[in-house]
This record gives sequence, structure tokens and C-alpha cells, in this order.
Amino acid sequence: MEVFKTKGAVYKAVRDVDIGPNSREVYIRANVKAPRMAGVLVKVFVWLLEAPIFGAILLYILKRNNSIHKLVSFAELEEPPVFVPSQPFEDVKEQEVKYIESDLLPHQQVHQAIECLPSFSEDASKHQKLSFHRWTILDYSRAYSSGETTPLLVAEQFIAAVEESCNPQLHMSFFINYSTGDILKQATESTLRYERGEPISVLDGVPIAIKDEIDCTPYPTTGGTTWLHKVRACTNDACCVQHLRSCGAILVGKTNMHELGAGTSGINPHYGNTWATRNPYNTSKVTGGSSSGSAAVVSAGLCPVALGVDGGGSVRMPAALCGVVGFKPTFGRVSHSGVLPLNWTVGMVGILASTVEDAFIVYAAISGKTSSHQSSLSTTCFGMCTIVFGELKQPKACFPLLKSTNSTSNIKLAKYGEWFNDCSDDIKVCCSRALDKLHEHYGWETVEVTIPDIETMRLAHYLTIGSECTTSLSSLLQNVSIEELGWDTRVAFRVYGSFDSVEYLNAQRIRSRTMQFHEKIFEKADVIVTPTTGATAYSIMNDALKTGELDYINGAAFVRYQISGNFLGLPAVTVPIGYDRLGLPIGLQFIGRHWSEPQLIRIAHALQALFISGYKKPEVYYDLLKKK
Repeated sequence: MEVFKTKGAVYKAVRDVDIGPNSREVYIRANVKAPRMAGVLVKVFVWLLEAPIFGAILLYILKRNNSIHKLVSFAELEEPPVFVPSQPFEDVKEQEVKYIESDLLPHQQVHQAIECLPSFSEDASKHQKLSFHRWTILDYSRAYSSGETTPLLVAEQFIAAVEESCNPQLHMSFFINYSTGDILKQATESTLRYERGEPISVLDGVPIAIKDEIDCTPYPTTGGTTWLHKVRACTNDACCVQHLRSCGAILVGKTNMHELGAGTSGINPHYGNTWATRNPYNTSKVTGGSSSGSAAVVSAGLCPVALGVDGGGSVRMPAALCGVVGFKPTFGRVSHSGVLPLNWTVGMVGILASTVEDAFIVYAAISGKTSSHQSSLSTTCFGMCTIVFGELKQPKACFPLLKSTNSTSNIKLAKYGEWFNDCSDDIKVCCSRALDKLHEHYGWETVEVTIPDIETMRLAHYLTIGSECTTSLSSLLQNVSIEELGWDTRVAFRVYGSFDSVEYLNAQRIRSRTMQFHEKIFEKADVIVTPTTGATAYSIMNDALKTGELDYINGAAFVRYQISGNFLGLPAVTVPIGYDRLGLPIGLQFIGRHWSEPQLIRIAHALQALFISGYKKPEVYYDLLKKK
């Protein structure tokens, strides 16, 4: 293919790039040249792509036409590669935080988080003024402690609701696997603890769902496939699940997901054939993915919290599309032990929640050091990263004092105007109004900046996550027939497998430059602010239900603002702020510097306070605390 070789982009050194508002750096919009395909068309495309000679030619054309060759494969740049997005930290004394001892157990950390929240009376009075609000962790805990209901009664209502959601009129396809026997067993044990007056924590008896990418006994971990659990046994809980279980949470099952996380729609024909995981705000729309089921169960009121895994916006994207909070901590903050190794350096356990407070409580439970028997991150980090063997070093843990009234002043929000506005009109208007409201109520300042190489970063991330996914699964795939993968996943894996070592190294060199750009931006502002997605949820087409679909145009719009959180390991959070003209949710996202979770949670909490009164009830919603 050398004769057709595309001339690669030549990048200026980081030191020569202006990130100010008047920079001459050009914003490159995603120019996706791949038509939507599903049904018979996607099958034909797979057969062509997997053909020995024609397939190689077709792959070359696809990569060339979609700027991968120009911006990544054949690019010329001077920065050395960075393979792991970890950053050294400075033990800076933070304001308005509570420092946490490093040897606390998960339930003790949860107790410390509760002490950072507003008082019960203040919280309850706010709820009474809302036209609609989802039940929170504290609502469940108070209902149990007061005797209004019990974990066992809630579990029975949960099971009835899930069964109702599976009927042909709805068929929401929330779960890949759940066990009524196991749920009732956990609920009975929790009920007995409350009867003795000995709940473990506020999470005791609270229903929490787990994405089927995370090990949670007694369920197999399928990763959204029909075969993975046959070649990889789930014998123990993942570390994050173990922490939740030790706090008394009722783990209610494994939620649906896009097969192997290889897509953004959330449509999985293996677990939703003729149906798909549907958006509770409009059941004809997608949830987004890949943590589709986790977003939907929280949105529909089945759980106040669910766990997901965020490798390319896979927590924040569906959270925004389904009108809930999505929180992705810093890379390395939460143990990845027991999570499918689909993306070593870009994936992170994340939290989907009814409120910022609920996300904070679960973050407190699952963050921190791993248990001694858990496998910890073992990496060699080059370039800007510290060389670390064994457990990734973290700054001293601290939680934000959300009950403080002094914690929301003097915030600076970095905004790249051309990027911010590269979304639908409804999203642009809604998010711009949100910034005006933040300035009006809190005096927060918006700082105009330029963030170079955004489209380059998206493509470099795609190359990285694809390479890591195929490499990590290669030994398992040798024992599986290709026909067992979904059609859209077969396309993804064919493209992923075409990347070579030079391309991967160039992607990591791009990671190095973009990390340096973001460091400079965080010298000017506290967080970066963006819409969460470039489009709201689109319609589920019938031809996609049995084959999945290839829709890279909508996919690019969904991930437009997600990538730095994964590729650079930055913490990020999305909060619902409104709806488009069809009543579909819109989220605003904040991206923070490494290890800045306390500040990020505090900012998100302040944003939520301005918009929670306008939250609307979804079309599909279950009230598990409703008195019979």
C-alpha cells in the first residue's frame, strides 16, 4: 500500500502551541465517512471486510478516508510516548475537604462521606419542594431505619418491577442476568440486621446493579457476549463489588451492555433480540453505551446506583442520555481487579446514580487501596509518568464537605468555544444557559481557551482502545468461532486488529502531547466544561435489533466530549440540566485534573442544586418505596 500512502500531519512541538482564546490552532470536526449499516447490509459488509485480500484493501481505505492515517498512523511529532495516563501528585492542602485515614474499611469510608453531606432535615425539606425526584440511598436507609418498609419488601417490589419490564409491551432488556433467589437471600439478611438495629452502613439493603463487565458472584461475566463466560470463569467478586457487598448493599444482577463495549448505541442483539435496552424517557430511543443497562435501571428507578465501566464515555454518555448522574474517577483511583481487561489504560470503573450525593457515597465505598489479595495495577510508565511497580500511588484521600456553604466560590471553567458549540442546537442552548446560571448564582467565571488536537485525540484513543481490546482477548478468541460474535462487533474487531505497533506508538505519543496541553489548561482554570454528548438519544431502528448496527456518525457525536477522561485518565462527571424539544435528557460535563475528585464532586453538587427542581419523570419509572 506504500504507493497510496497518505501524507501524515506534522505537529508543532507542545511548547510552540498557543492554547489561548486567540490561538490559530484549527478545530477539526469529526468527518466520519462510513454510512449507517444494519441488517443484511452489515452482514455483507462483514463478509467483505473478513475476505483475505479485499478486506485488507477495504480496511486501508476506511482508515485513510476517516483521517486515521493522516492524523495518527503517519503523523510526525517529537513527543515521546506515554503508555499509562497516570500523573504524579502533589500533597497540596485542599480547602473545604475532610481528610480520610488510609486504613479505613469501605463501610467506614461511607460513614465519613455521610458526615460530609447536608443534614437530614435540610435534605428532606428540599425533596418536599421537588415535583419529581428519584429515591436516593439515604431515602432507602431512612425508610428501613424508620420501619416504613424493609429491604425484603423492596426486593420483592424490585423483582416484580423487573418482571413487568420484560413483558412484550415494554421489554426494556435491563438485565442480562438476575437471580430472584439470591436477591431475596441478601434482602432477608439485610432485613434481619435492621431488625437488630445493626445495619452495616447506609448502603445496607440498597439495591445496586452491576454492569456485566464486572465480576459479581453468583453470576457469570459475559461482557455482553454469548461465549465469554464459557472460557473465563467468574469465581470471585471484583474488588469494587466486594466493597459494596461488605457495606450491605443488595447486588441485584448484571446489567445489559453493548457487546464487549465495542459500540455506543447500547444495542445488543444477544440480550435484546427483537428488543433492545431502551431509554426510560422514550422507549423508542437508545440508551447509549456501553453501560446501557446500568443507565436505564437508575433512570427507571429500579436502583439509586449502578456500576459501569467507562472506556470511552461508556458511563457518562448513557448517563446523560438517560437523565442521570455519571461519574468517572481518575485512572487508578478505583481497583480494576475483577473487571474484564477490555482496555488496560483507558478503562475505569464508574458510577451511575440518581444524584451527585449517591455517586459520592458509592465512590467513598469503592475507592482507595485494594485488598492485599487483590491484583493491583502493575505498570511501567514512561515519559511524563512516574515509574511505579505494584500499587498505583495515590494522594491522601479526602472527601468534599458538601454541607459547607463556602465551597462554591471562585471557580473558573475552561471552555473551548468551537468544541463546546459542536453539538445540536438544543444542547448548545441548554448548556450555554447553564453556564449563565452558574455565573449568576455563584459568580463562576468562564475562561475561553483553545484545546488543540481534539479530533486527533479521538482517533488516537480509538486506536488505543481497539488495540488493547483485541490483544487482551486474543487468547480467548482462539477458542471461539467468529460466528459467536455479533455482526457489529465483528466489524469493530476487524478494524481493531488492523492497527500495528507503529500506529499504537504514535497514538501514545499523541497521548503525551494532549496530556501536556491539558496540564497547561488546568493552570488557567479549575475544570473544563462541555456538553456531555453532541446529540441526544436517537431512534432504535428495527433492522438493528437482530444484527446490531454501525452508526459511526451518531457514535462520533456521542463520544465527542468524552475522550480526554479516558485517554488522559482525568476524572469527569455529567449532571442532568434539561431536555431537548422531544423531552430527551441533556447533560453538562465537568472534566477535572488528576486526583481532583473532591473539587469535581463539589462543583457537580452545586450545578445539580440549580437544576434538580426541573427534573422530569421518565415514561418508564418504578417507585420501589411507594406504600402499598
